[in-house]
Amino acid sequence: MKIYIGSDHRGVELKEKVIKYLKENELNVEDIGLENSPADDYPKFAFKLGEMVRDTKNSLGILICGSGVGMSIAANKVKGIRCVRAVSVDDAFKGKNHNGANVIALGSEVTTDFNLVKEIIDTFITTKAPCEERHLKRVQAIRLYEEGHYEY
Repeated sequence: MKIYIGSDHRGVELKEKVIKYLKENELNVEDIGLENSPADDYPKFAFKLGEMVRDTKNSLGILICGSGVGMSIAANKVKGIRCVRAVSVDDAFKGKNHNGANVIALGSEVTTDFNLVKEIIDTFITTKAPCEERHLKRVQAIRLYEEGHYEY
């Protein structure tokens, strides 16, 4: 599995810690490669990472900004991406298992306990995609809507 990671300037420090943690656990992690500056804008990181996850089979993404909110909103604009802003292990589990999330957004200024960050990431990576019919039906509705085929 490939894990892409990106952050704006407010998430650089946490991104580096997460990369080190994932590599120590022998996971295939790749920084999306955009440079950071104090004036950078989170949408470009979210869009690029979203496209990389969408275009790479069996991949996940981790985005980091100050709150996680902006990244999640922007990432969810990329067709095929379902990004969850996670501030708890339960968010990470339900985001992936119930909603089929393939990207997680973290807030460097919200979740400051690195042990909790590790738990959130571990849960997100190891949780299985939706398999219950009710969850599959909902994720399919989202896909159909993205394609312009959903009727309510």
